[in-house]
Amino acid sequence: MRALQLTEPGRLELREVPAPEPGPTELLIQVGASGLCHSDLHVLHLPFKVRDEPLTLGHEIAGTIAAVGDQVAGRTTGERGVVYLCWSCGVCPECASGNENVCRAAGRVAMPPCPGLGPDGGMAEYVAVPASSFVPIGDLDFVAAAPLADAALTSYHAIRGAHDQLYPGSTAVVIGAGGLGHVGIQILRALTATRIVAVDTDPAKRELATECGAHETLAAGDDTADRILAMTGGRGAEAVFDFVGVDATAQLSVRSVAPNGAYRMIGLGDGNPGITAGPAGGPELPWGATVRKSYGGTKRDLIDSIALARAGRISARTEQFALADGAHAYALLEQGRIRGRAVLVP
Repeated sequence: MRALQLTEPGRLELREVPAPEPGPTELLIQVGASGLCHSDLHVLHLPFKVRDEPLTLGHEIAGTIAAVGDQVAGRTTGERGVVYLCWSCGVCPECASGNENVCRAAGRVAMPPCPGLGPDGGMAEYVAVPASSFVPIGDLDFVAAAPLADAALTSYHAIRGAHDQLYPGSTAVVIGAGGLGHVGIQILRALTATRIVAVDTDPAKRELATECGAHETLAAGDDTADRILAMTGGRGAEAVFDFVGVDATAQLSVRSVAPNGAYRMIGLGDGNPGITAGPAGGPELPWGATVRKSYGGTKRDLIDSIALARAGRISARTEQFALADGAHAYALLEQGRIRGRAVLVP
């Protein structure tokens, strides 16, 4: 089969490789679509190999069951679905509590194995996955469904974790209206009555934010925090979702979140929010505000996201590329030239 693989740090190649054989507890998925993510760029830029052999990228996977392991019950060939990206142990206290994304088997790192970030991913014609990771999608189109596996899952999890701050009359700031942020805006509209303010440097992405349901948009700049404070009577936003995560957006989050508000770190830009244990006030984190680094989501978050998509409440905007054009699609993603989510189709 063909697979888009990371062969050396920073080097992607479309290679012919053996198709995987599913193990006893696995499914073989014929890939229908696989989404691109900024976390893939993080892996591409690592100065060392993730593993000794080439790695097939892709953790947003939609497709059809092509074969079923001999110990798998309840699944049949021909079923359509997406792959839940947290391959957790399923038996530890966190997994038993429905917190598979912080599975204890992953230790302090708390990142269970994820396709394309350790095990081979879905930017190929076939991928073998744990049977427990398969989530049905009904008749959803594969290109539309693939981004649900991360762009919707991660956004939904972050928003659900701040639900107490998202009451009618509250303000939620979404920083970054890209692959995750534009879906997050739709989830906020679907689940809450909060006022949504989207912040982005790119006019096209601010336009996309409006299309997705943002009530107001702001160009990111030196005065953005002051403008958010002015919009909220000087208090700040009850929830701030940073889908970028660089220094500027992390510090904007701290400066614009309200007392008792929720600041959620989602983007992987390695930004420093500059939080101290000093007295609150001014540009410092206000009293009562919570900060949470939000990774992925639970399997229930994915099931709920799929339900929203099937009901027509959320829809990832996608740009479709052939598998052979994967390296070009990643270049466009890094240049900020993808509107919504890029998706590869084998």
